[in-house]
Amino acid sequence: MKPSFYVIKLKRNILPLIILGFTFALLIFSKSNLPAVKNGLALWANSVVPSLFPFFVATEALMHTNLISLIGNVFNKYMKPIFNVRGEGAFAFIMGIISGYPVGAKIASSFRENNICSKEECERLLSFTNNSGPLFIIGTVGILMYGSTIIGILLFITHILACVTVGFLFRFWKRKEETNIKTNYYKHENKYVTFNNLGEVLAKSITSSISTILLIGGFVVIFSSIISILKASGILNGASLLLSPLFNFLNINTSFIAPLLSGFLEITNGINTISSIACKKLSINIIFTAFLLGFGGISVLLQVLSITSKTDLSIKPYIYGKLLQGIFASIYTYIFISFIPFFNFDI
Repeated sequence: MKPSFYVIKLKRNILPLIILGFTFALLIFSKSNLPAVKNGLALWANSVVPSLFPFFVATEALMHTNLISLIGNVFNKYMKPIFNVRGEGAFAFIMGIISGYPVGAKIASSFRENNICSKEECERLLSFTNNSGPLFIIGTVGILMYGSTIIGILLFITHILACVTVGFLFRFWKRKEETNIKTNYYKHENKYVTFNNLGEVLAKSITSSISTILLIGGFVVIFSSIISILKASGILNGASLLLSPLFNFLNINTSFIAPLLSGFLEITNGINTISSIACKKLSINIIFTAFLLGFGGISVLLQVLSITSKTDLSIKPYIYGKLLQGIFASIYTYIFISFIPFFNFDI
């Protein structure tokens, strides 16, 4: 009898293998993992829920009013030439800035589900409307982490400038494809809220918001666990050693490598560590922070993917847009620090 050989196709089985490895890692590194999970839950319960849940309910309820149409009429003359989206997109842009991740993506997806904007317009909105909010940038990062309101304001300004730049560049996204359907925009047929159906609309808004906030909580906990495992297993330190020659060549403190890698996965933990690194040139800390705030991290990316997966929107413009936003935010931050003495915190 001839022996049977089983060939594992890596591409087909890579995700099951990763999940299996993660399951075993949870058991092996449970001692360090349990505190990380508790910290993740505390972060979600104490910071994410109070700051985001009310905004989720409010934006869901606003989707049932004529405010979006009013905003569309007012801002159409600005949004169309700058971002190549109809005026209603200003609602996603404004709420995305005020509320923070992932409100902008949620609104863009809702626009597509309710046929307010075309597919191409919603994908353009995805590229620049999902941003970190002022509460997190100025309050958490600036005041709590860096102990400076001015740093928070600087990061918020460059964050917005970067997202506007990305939005302008993505005005050309699928422009040729849209010419064939330009006159075929969908009509918004959402049910407007009245005193008769106020309870129904609020109930739907709260139910949808609870689902989203629980989803975010799950991602926060999972990525807290992943980062803990990477640290305990030595993988993070190994990756840091591989990148050390590059940072030495650029004359940058190698202490930034591990926090940057953590921030690439989940921004809160990464930024918190970066802000605590003692460095005479504080501008380096701030520039790296600006990049992570603009990029958002893999955790936010997966949150957005879970939201857009319910629609026909492509995730590609979001990925490209966030990478570009991180780069532009870093460049703008460097320019502000270099040419405006008020924003220079170097010793």
